[in-house]
Amino acid sequence: MAHKHIVDFIPLNIAVLTVSDTRTEETDTSGHLLVEGVQEAGHRLADKAIVKDDIYQIRAVLSRWIASDNVQAVLITGGTGFTGRDSTPEAVLPLFDKVVDGYGELFRQVSFEQIGTSTIQSRAVAGLANGTITFVMPGSNNGCRTAWEQVIREQLDSRHRPCNFVEQLKPGKSASEATA
Repeated sequence: MAHKHIVDFIPLNIAVLTVSDTRTEETDTSGHLLVEGVQEAGHRLADKAIVKDDIYQIRAVLSRWIASDNVQAVLITGGTGFTGRDSTPEAVLPLFDKVVDGYGELFRQVSFEQIGTSTIQSRAVAGLANGTITFVMPGSNNGCRTAWEQVIREQLDSRHRPCNFVEQLKPGKSASEATA
């Protein structure tokens, strides 16, 4: 008789970054969608920010979170298109110790079902740096929902088999431990 390996759910400390030249906290629907998804899945919101689509502002916030003992995962929405101001992949890729190539590939495969060949214009990327996993996705609500529900959520769940990213991440601290 085979034994089923059961692992308890491990809540992660996840930060959400919206990259946009126009969104405010009131109009940041994709950022709010991600926050709700994080909390509904049982994780903790470590931080949330909105920055302009500027390589150095994006890097500054992401670098701070990568260096933090309190952030294990980062979800970034926006700045992934091909317009002159879309610079999120260029901002984050140099910060990664390892790139998660399969994330962008799988996101585009799943997205193809919804938007057809337009998915080739998605520059969704992910990577690990200092024990922090970062996922970059489009700024649309649909793009965020697709990325979270069909790709990211399972990979941030310690119970997902045969593998997930939780064991690769730095140990998390609860909110009370982080402020102590």
